[in-house]
Amino acid sequence: MTRYLISFDDGAMVVPDGEWGAVGAAAHAVVAEAKRAGVFVTGGGVVQGATVVGVDGAVAEVPLPEAKAVVGGFVIVDVGSLEEAQGWAAKWAVACRCAQEVRALMDDPEM
Repeated sequence: MTRYLISFDDGAMVVPDGEWGAVGAAAHAVVAEAKRAGVFVTGGGVVQGATVVGVDGAVAEVPLPEAKAVVGGFVIVDVGSLEEAQGWAAKWAVACRCAQEVRALMDDPEM
Protein backbone atom coordinates (compact mmCIF):
# COMPACT_ATOMS: atom_id res chain seq x y z
CA MET A 1 0.00 0.00 0.00
CA THR A 2 1.15 3.54 -0.73
CA ARG A 3 0.01 6.77 0.82
CA TYR A 4 -1.09 9.54 -1.52
CA LEU A 5 -1.68 13.20 -0.82
CA ILE A 6 -4.82 14.50 -2.51
CA SER A 7 -5.01 18.29 -2.30
CA PHE A 8 -6.39 21.41 -3.90
CA ASP A 9 -5.18 24.97 -4.27
CA ASP A 10 -6.53 27.54 -1.82
CA GLY A 11 -8.19 29.55 -4.59
CA ALA A 12 -9.61 26.57 -6.48
CA MET A 13 -12.95 26.31 -4.69
CA VAL A 14 -15.36 28.81 -6.14
CA VAL A 15 -18.71 28.05 -4.57
CA PRO A 16 -21.71 30.36 -4.78
CA ASP A 17 -23.12 31.70 -1.51
CA GLY A 18 -25.70 29.35 -0.10
CA GLU A 19 -24.06 26.22 -1.55
CA TRP A 20 -21.23 25.75 0.97
CA GLY A 21 -23.39 23.45 3.11
CA ALA A 22 -24.01 21.13 0.18
CA VAL A 23 -20.31 21.09 -0.71
CA GLY A 24 -19.37 20.30 2.88
CA ALA A 25 -21.93 17.50 3.09
CA ALA A 26 -20.73 16.01 -0.20
CA ALA A 27 -17.08 16.15 0.88
CA HIS A 28 -17.87 14.57 4.25
CA ALA A 29 -19.81 11.82 2.48
CA VAL A 30 -16.68 10.94 0.49
CA VAL A 31 -14.63 10.97 3.71
CA ALA A 32 -17.14 8.57 5.29
CA GLU A 33 -16.94 6.32 2.22
CA ALA A 34 -13.11 6.35 2.36
CA LYS A 35 -13.23 5.49 6.08
CA ARG A 36 -15.58 2.57 5.42
CA ALA A 37 -13.21 1.39 2.69
CA GLY A 38 -10.30 1.60 5.14
CA VAL A 39 -8.22 3.96 2.98
CA PHE A 40 -8.65 7.28 4.82
CA VAL A 41 -5.59 8.30 6.87
CA THR A 42 -6.25 11.97 7.66
CA GLY A 43 -7.29 15.22 6.05
CA GLY A 44 -8.86 18.60 6.48
CA GLY A 45 -9.05 22.17 5.35
CA VAL A 46 -6.04 24.40 5.82
CA VAL A 47 -6.45 27.74 7.59
CA GLN A 48 -5.11 30.67 5.58
CA GLY A 49 -1.92 32.27 6.78
CA ALA A 50 1.29 30.53 7.68
CA THR A 51 4.23 30.54 10.00
CA VAL A 52 7.58 29.99 8.33
CA VAL A 53 10.46 28.55 10.32
CA GLY A 54 13.77 29.12 8.55
CA VAL A 55 16.83 26.88 8.53
CA ASP A 56 18.25 29.06 11.30
CA GLY A 57 15.20 28.41 13.48
CA ALA A 58 13.84 31.95 13.08
CA VAL A 59 10.06 32.18 12.97
CA ALA A 60 8.22 34.52 10.60
CA GLU A 61 4.47 35.05 10.42
CA VAL A 62 4.39 35.45 6.64
CA PRO A 63 4.46 32.87 3.86
CA LEU A 64 7.58 32.56 1.74
CA PRO A 65 7.47 35.20 -1.02
CA GLU A 66 8.09 32.63 -3.76
CA ALA A 67 4.95 30.68 -2.81
CA LYS A 68 2.44 31.21 -5.62
CA ALA A 69 -0.21 28.80 -4.38
CA VAL A 70 -1.03 27.30 -1.03
CA VAL A 71 -2.89 24.16 -0.08
CA GLY A 72 -6.52 24.84 0.71
CA GLY A 73 -7.33 21.33 1.89
CA PHE A 74 -5.98 17.83 1.75
CA VAL A 75 -6.64 14.16 2.31
CA ILE A 76 -4.14 11.35 2.71
CA VAL A 77 -5.27 7.94 1.53
CA ASP A 78 -3.47 4.60 1.76
CA VAL A 79 -4.26 2.63 -1.37
CA GLY A 80 -2.76 0.03 -3.67
CA SER A 81 -2.10 2.12 -6.77
CA LEU A 82 -1.94 5.58 -8.29
CA GLU A 83 -5.08 4.75 -10.25
CA GLU A 84 -6.97 3.99 -7.05
CA ALA A 85 -5.77 7.29 -5.54
CA GLN A 86 -6.92 9.08 -8.70
CA GLY A 87 -10.33 7.44 -8.33
CA TRP A 88 -10.66 8.84 -4.81
CA ALA A 89 -9.41 12.23 -6.02
CA ALA A 90 -12.14 12.21 -8.66
CA LYS A 91 -14.78 11.69 -5.96
CA TRP A 92 -13.42 14.63 -3.95
CA ALA A 93 -13.18 16.76 -7.10
CA VAL A 94 -16.88 16.25 -7.75
CA ALA A 95 -17.80 16.83 -4.09
CA CYS A 96 -15.63 19.93 -3.66
CA ARG A 97 -16.28 21.25 -7.17
CA CYS A 98 -12.59 21.76 -7.88
CA ALA A 99 -9.64 19.91 -9.36
CA GLN A 100 -7.55 17.78 -7.04
CA GLU A 101 -3.81 17.12 -7.22
CA VAL A 102 -2.51 13.61 -6.44
CA ARG A 103 1.04 12.97 -5.21
CA ALA A 104 2.62 9.80 -3.88
CA LEU A 105 4.22 10.20 -0.47
CA MET A 106 7.67 8.76 0.04
CA ASP A 107 7.74 5.76 2.34
CA ASP A 108 10.00 6.06 5.36
CA PRO A 109 10.50 2.63 6.97
CA GLU A 110 11.52 4.29 10.24
CA MET A 111 8.17 6.03 10.67
